[in-house]
Amino acid sequence: MKRILSCIQPTGDLHLGNYFGAVKNWVDLQTDYKCFYGVVDNHSMTAPYIAENLRANTWKMAFQLLASGIKPENLFIQSLIPEHTELCWILSCVTSFGELSKMTQFKDKRDQIESSDKQAFVSSGLFYYPVLQAADILIYKADYVPIGKDQEQHLELSRNIAARFNFQFGCEYFVHPEPLYTEIPKLLSPADPNKKMSKSLGEKHYINLFGDTEFIKKQIKSAVTDSGEKVEGVIAPGVQNLLTLLKACGKSEIIPHFTEQYNAGTIRYSDLKSAVTEAVLELVAPFKERLMHIEHNAEETKEIIRDNSAKIRETARETLREVKEIVGLLQL
Repeated sequence: MKRILSCIQPTGDLHLGNYFGAVKNWVDLQTDYKCFYGVVDNHSMTAPYIAENLRANTWKMAFQLLASGIKPENLFIQSLIPEHTELCWILSCVTSFGELSKMTQFKDKRDQIESSDKQAFVSSGLFYYPVLQAADILIYKADYVPIGKDQEQHLELSRNIAARFNFQFGCEYFVHPEPLYTEIPKLLSPADPNKKMSKSLGEKHYINLFGDTEFIKKQIKSAVTDSGEKVEGVIAPGVQNLLTLLKACGKSEIIPHFTEQYNAGTIRYSDLKSAVTEAVLELVAPFKERLMHIEHNAEETKEIIRDNSAKIRETARETLREVKEIVGLLQL
């Protein structure tokens, strides 16, 4: 079977944007591919953090991924597989400073940090982040990486690193991972439909996949709809966002009804929001139920995740053994 690799940082609760943008696709891909899905806690160390929070958020993310439909045997925690960071060092030696300097995500994050505080600390880990990403991918010899358009630059760097490694050591060891594009609904903030749904903007800007039912109802009820003058033939961003949510939740059949009413100027936004609320709550109900069961058996679940990480580590260990042989490093 072809191999898939995809990872997520443990930055708190999953929201609908995470689910429809990545996790739902991960779940579907498990049928036809050998999948490696990682909670990449090492990546979360590039900005100041509290150690206990990182540990708690790592387990939380792992639990929520399982509740969302990820199979335990496909899930690993990055810090439990130290071969990732060892391969990162080896790959950094075939990665040019110039390549890393051109990474737009580093420049954007650096500028964001420095604009908030001229004396702010910018970690070198933020600079080397893409090399660790490449190690995450190449250590499992992934054939495909599910990505969005905004992640193309990082995957292209991984391909360049693989090619340079192969050229420098005269071998065809690393495969060149290909992007796997899938249709991803673009979910926007219910509070500001001009912005992407994101936790960084605050809790009113994202809908928690495992959130309190009453709070979800309140968020959708207060979601922005029309803003400004109506343009003929164009659906307002807030309304379009609610329609996109309906489609993402599998309720496409009722979208023409609301679209027709909107164009005719007879739409009742309370009816649209009620339909969206019902669709979202129907979607998240089984996830929340599974999460309750997982959390009730937290210690047992942690052992399962540790055991599966250990099994997945065998693949990483074999790759690293072969790489060290190729590059001339000593081994026990």
